[in-house]
Amino acid sequence: MENKLDKIMDVALKRGFFWPSAENYSDKQAGFFDYGPNGRALKENIIRIWRKELVNKEGMIEIDGCQILPKSVFVASGHLTSFNDPLITCKKCKFKIRADQLIQERTKKEVPEKLSMDEYDKLIKKNKIKCPKCKSEFSKTGIWNLMFPLGIGTERKEAYLRGESCQSIFTSFPRIFKTSRKNLPFGIAQTGKVFRNEISPRQNLLRTREFNQAEIEVFFNPETENDFKLKETKLNFHIKNKVQRISVKEAVKKKIIISNLIAHYLVLLKEFHEKLGISEKEMRFRKLEDKDKPFYSKETWDFEVLTSTGWLELVACNHRSDYDLKGHGRISKQKLDVVDEKTGKRVLPNVFELSAGIDRILYALLELNYKEDKKNERTLFSFKPKLAPVFVAIFPLVNKEGMPKVAKEIFNQLNEEFDCFYDESGSIGRRYRRQDEIGTPFCITVDGQTLKDKTVTLRFRDDLKQIRVKITDLAKKLKDLKI
Repeated sequence: MENKLDKIMDVALKRGFFWPSAENYSDKQAGFFDYGPNGRALKENIIRIWRKELVNKEGMIEIDGCQILPKSVFVASGHLTSFNDPLITCKKCKFKIRADQLIQERTKKEVPEKLSMDEYDKLIKKNKIKCPKCKSEFSKTGIWNLMFPLGIGTERKEAYLRGESCQSIFTSFPRIFKTSRKNLPFGIAQTGKVFRNEISPRQNLLRTREFNQAEIEVFFNPETENDFKLKETKLNFHIKNKVQRISVKEAVKKKIIISNLIAHYLVLLKEFHEKLGISEKEMRFRKLEDKDKPFYSKETWDFEVLTSTGWLELVACNHRSDYDLKGHGRISKQKLDVVDEKTGKRVLPNVFELSAGIDRILYALLELNYKEDKKNERTLFSFKPKLAPVFVAIFPLVNKEGMPKVAKEIFNQLNEEFDCFYDESGSIGRRYRRQDEIGTPFCITVDGQTLKDKTVTLRFRDDLKQIRVKITDLAKKLKDLKI
């Protein structure tokens, strides 16, 4: 039976959301995808809402840093020594895979990410795990660094594609602090491509070698970390395999969360995903134990949503303390401490990070909004209108009697304000179905009655309701519906 992941991939290919990069070539590599028109539009709408609900609402600054950085940056960040995955290789056929991934698949139990190589070997031996390709034994577990190395210029100076977008935020912090006239705490945001040389990319957009990240780094004085005022908002906290639904105030009081600052941003993150249309019952914050946290993190919360693949991490929330600025200061031999105007003291800022994987958010939205309407023989995506790749499609009922002319006039009028699509080929039913399958919430049809009274049919995607609207009222009506 076809699973949800396969169905999403089928629609993604058929309707121009995304597809494997260089798919016509035999030497194409796994873990790389191209976005088509609908996928690109959906991705940009996610980023636009992220910018509005997090960056702009909090008065943050946004930058656009380089994707290639010199070796010293990643020496300072620790990525060249600690950004690793456990690699095992079949002794016979040389098949390679992540040790933790294979152990987890075979045992159906979660495997910590920070086990020693010997501990992975013991688990493989204990569970009698063999190569899935040829049933032979694996070599001892080794270390695989995820960074993509590069050589710059004729001298091939050592450099790397960034494995996370935040390092250019940290290296730019002194200049940003001087020029922005901001005081602590304040956030710096960035979106863009990042690159990880994954051992075994899989499940289409869920684990790739090139992906889109939207990162926020909040710089703050640890002495004032609890100055944030908290709402009474309740969140679903998953801690040591148990779920607690309590207010963030109570979570801080019980020391489930170490500070008001973290609680404040977890609430914002929950509200942002609600704006995308994800319900609260499908989301949770999972606290990572020490053995699972990134090497730079003091406290980590993963924001997860429930999909057919299980709980899927969409955003990593890391209290990075002063790890980053301390490391960059040491390697660059520059002083990165600043004066906090509130206290009048010099301080090396701490950092709280919200690192969102845009591709994973996009996949989650595709899956959570995928519907099969068997009664009306159609599949659809029930995106919120402001999120849909196309907001409104305009059709002439038939390709004659002056209907295309009127439909094109309406398209030109509305396209200045809304994401519109015009189509006059095929039966009207098929045109409706194509738009349902990319999640278009509204369709406008110009028919015979339009030529008589200047009204059109406005069709609603979710319930198939149709109403008549005057052409002159269309823009206002659609504006009211764009929620």
